[in-house]
Amino acid sequence: MIEKLKELQKNSYTPITHFPVAACVITKDGKEYFGVNVEDATTRAGSCAERVAIFNAITAGVKEGEFKEIDIITNGEVSTPCFVCRQMISELFDKDGVVKCYNTDGEVEEYTVEELCPHPFGEDDLK
Repeated sequence: MIEKLKELQKNSYTPITHFPVAACVITKDGKEYFGVNVEDATTRAGSCAERVAIFNAITAGVKEGEFKEIDIITNGEVSTPCFVCRQMISELFDKDGVVKCYNTDGEVEEYTVEELCPHPFGEDDLK
């Protein structure tokens, strides 16, 4: 997976931060959906690689609870998803879903969704 992500990372559009990120969502039936981060000059209209990968999966028909794992690669230190992405992950993945965070040197840290999102905001909070 790390080689796929390293290659995909080249497609990131990061003229502001120069911090390319690539992600792959893997469903419970083994299908893979990819994404890269995309920035713009305002730094507001872009999107993180994790959400792009999730959106690609949803566009292809993947439903809540069908997500198994998300793999993410960054340069430098191993990084975890931002809190906007964690919100999306916590809503669509099971609590025991896997979040693997790599850097381009091959280091990896693995978490469950529950470890990264111990107190998620969900639809029950809207009642």
